[in-house]
Amino acid sequence: MKKVFISITVGVSLFCTGAAHSYDRITGQPFASRSEVIAPNVMAATSQPLATQVALDIMRQGGNAIDAAIAANAALGLMEPTGNGIGGDLYAIVWHEESQKLFGLNASGRSPLSLSYDMLANELKKLGRSDLPPHGMLPISVPGTVDGWFELHNKFGSLAMADILKPAINYAEQGFPVSEVIAYYWDRSVPVLSKQPGDFVGTYTINGKAPAKGEMFKNPALASTLTKLAQSGRDAFYKGDIAVEIDRFMRANGGYLRFADFSNHRSTWVEPVGVDYKGYTLWELPPNGQGIAALQMLQILKNFDLAKTGFNTPESLHLLVEAKKLAFEDRAKFYADQDFNQSPIAGLISAEYGRERAKLITDKAAKRVDAGNPNLYQGDTIYMTTADKDGNMVSLIQSNYRGMGSGVVVPGLGFIFQDRGQLFSMDKQHANAYQPGKRPFNTIIPAFITKDNKPLISFGVMGGAMQPQGHVQVLINIADYGMNLQEAGDAARWQHLGSTEPTDGSAMYLENGGYIEVERGVPYQTVRELMNKGHDVRYGLGGYGGYQAIMRDDKNKVWIGASESRKDGQAAGY
Repeated sequence: MKKVFISITVGVSLFCTGAAHSYDRITGQPFASRSEVIAPNVMAATSQPLATQVALDIMRQGGNAIDAAIAANAALGLMEPTGNGIGGDLYAIVWHEESQKLFGLNASGRSPLSLSYDMLANELKKLGRSDLPPHGMLPISVPGTVDGWFELHNKFGSLAMADILKPAINYAEQGFPVSEVIAYYWDRSVPVLSKQPGDFVGTYTINGKAPAKGEMFKNPALASTLTKLAQSGRDAFYKGDIAVEIDRFMRANGGYLRFADFSNHRSTWVEPVGVDYKGYTLWELPPNGQGIAALQMLQILKNFDLAKTGFNTPESLHLLVEAKKLAFEDRAKFYADQDFNQSPIAGLISAEYGRERAKLITDKAAKRVDAGNPNLYQGDTIYMTTADKDGNMVSLIQSNYRGMGSGVVVPGLGFIFQDRGQLFSMDKQHANAYQPGKRPFNTIIPAFITKDNKPLISFGVMGGAMQPQGHVQVLINIADYGMNLQEAGDAARWQHLGSTEPTDGSAMYLENGGYIEVERGVPYQTVRELMNKGHDVRYGLGGYGGYQAIMRDDKNKVWIGASESRKDGQAAGY
């Protein structure tokens, strides 16, 4: 049969040259790349359209938002290995409609029990370095994602796990077309990771090269691993054949993870912590993640009138950047695994401490910033979100940490181990100092907003240290500048870099002011005035995170979804 393609154009176009801009939209929304997605029953927003469709299909089968989130995350681990996979960690915030409550899950893994501090220091000395490397065996910690899936499913799931994992298994066996942004990062990773122990090349390349945009890619080894999980549950990963095979491989190739690390692993249910900002409450998870940095920034910023200073003006960006500097010095000093070092969380996110820190902001860029004393006030990646017909909402983030992670792939298992252990400090006095069986500082953070004690927005902005900065920008765009859900994510962003890191020594501190990167949408007048205030301002490309969001509209009884233009993603519902 002869194929016929028909193209129909309706309307009149007077000018066909030049790129379209957001302000050319007939609705007049200056910051939106597209309209919000609105649907009456369910919504999903992920960084890969096929994964979004997986989530919707699961909910069509009668699954809830939690089932859909697990299914989409499994698909993303296959389709976006540049950002996540079952070799990485997971965090989630769940609004459970029946309980009328937020639940937080920390499904991050711990360092090897067999690797002591002195052994690690000796290994680093052989490499001629004082910090952990980004690739290879040394930065690998226990993958927490699989346990996170089963914790979520045991507490809230409705469909059988075999049905939930089936779409990802099918795509792994039959193949999927690689999308544009993912193909770009995949191509950059292959030359770096191809020399690592194991089967990276055999698993993640086609004839030694990264798959190109639109090229079909299969991962039969991952399909086999997911099938074992579907049939035998989480113990297949942590106490069964998979753990045994990982132990054998690590012993043979100079790695330190052992069967005991897997059999002892557990996720932790935690209470989300929140801060009010102009009637909106932003909820984050406590450390070992960095979520409370966003809350610290808000407690500082509520002492200024950002609505009056205006969006992306020199005055507002100066205040935002200076608040970030202050919060991130505390982040570098205090954020760590709470089983080893109790952070003064109540003090760090208190309004009183925020007021004191706000007093340190002047009209000039601070060159040196020290951590504060919150004890006086005690009282990283893919992001995706789902919502179902019953009102449940899931805010989920999952990562290998640095791109495709350590590069280490156990032959036959189909996934890469994360390199999250690189975020340990080797300063024994530091709260985040390396110890066996300890969770490293973690960058990945899901977010949730409530208003009037009701669920409003499930959202995240993936991407390392950009994440708390992005969470604050999105909330302020909505609360201060009246942007809708799509505009709030598409609006031009900034990020400040150069702050002290949790990997640095305890005596380190920001002393050169760091620098600001801005997107092209930030007016040059703003850039120039920031320079006059003493800021080092640069233009950057690609480092501003990846935003997905779902908003609950109780008035119209619909869901509103948003997925920004910086990634391959899609928001969709029915």
